[in-house]
Amino acid sequence: MPTQALDHSDLDLFDRKIVDILRHDGRISITDLAARVGLSKTPCQVRVKRLIANGTIRGFRAIVDPVRLGLDHVAFAEVKLSDTREEALEAFRRAVLKIPEVEECHMIASSFDYLLKVRTADIRRYRAVLGEHISSLPYVASTSTFVAMETIRDAAT
Repeated sequence: MPTQALDHSDLDLFDRKIVDILRHDGRISITDLAARVGLSKTPCQVRVKRLIANGTIRGFRAIVDPVRLGLDHVAFAEVKLSDTREEALEAFRRAVLKIPEVEECHMIASSFDYLLKVRTADIRRYRAVLGEHISSLPYVASTSTFVAMETIRDAAT
């Protein structure tokens, strides 16, 4: 959780280089990172800690191949709510976070309210997630599904 609000203008060239390198190689050593950005080890380490503390860097994780995990079915679900007052939106937000198959959830300025990226093993599992979980979320009036046939680019890779 960020300890302070940060305006993107508060990031200098060194901070931006650090973030860019860590986005592509989160396992790089501080020594190698410092050399690549042109700093000594201690100031580089201080900057990384500050970027973590202020929420610019939210964490580190392993990027896995979902196909190797048997999760190669991707669907995008448009969700239209029956009520868009703040109480309804908050209830929907809290509930959608409890569905592990939902990889992403975005509020959309369109004819629908939310776009969900849902990853499952196959269409049958997606149908179950849609019917048992997504359609049952608070204030869901309707859904529409788009199935991805091929992924050309994925931000996680």
